[in-house]
Amino acid sequence: MGNLSSPPRGDVRPTDLRALLRRGGLRCTAARLLVLAVLGAPECHLSAAEIRAELPRIGSAVHHTTVYRTLDALTAVGLVHVVHGPGPTRYGITGEPHHHAVCQGCGGVSAVAAAHLAEAVRRIEELTGLRPDSSGSLMLFGLCGDCG
Repeated sequence: MGNLSSPPRGDVRPTDLRALLRRGGLRCTAARLLVLAVLGAPECHLSAAEIRAELPRIGSAVHHTTVYRTLDALTAVGLVHVVHGPGPTRYGITGEPHHHAVCQGCGGVSAVAAAHLAEAVRRIEELTGLRPDSSGSLMLFGLCGDCG
């Protein structure tokens, strides 16, 4: 599912990361900046272990407990969102509204722009009467091209 073998990195400048943390009401700690830098782009969804494995490449190693606490803090203020699926929980930077395509084989997650599924969401609303909130997200499960 594309982004897991070589997730996009460096799409966000360090000054943008600092502004993002301040906007979330969080202090700019080294661990928070590094975790956000690893996630790098709204399309990137990684597990805590994958994030931790990338940290030495872009800065320095961070203890696994610190990675989890950092992800909890970033999630609590809405800067990072959680994607549950087969395999480990994955995390992504909260950016433009999007949905998730989740591979049941490899656990890979791909972002799908909300605009691409707007008609389907409208139809679901029409059929069920459910009015999704602005943070609502659809998750499509199946097999990616590599696993299918």
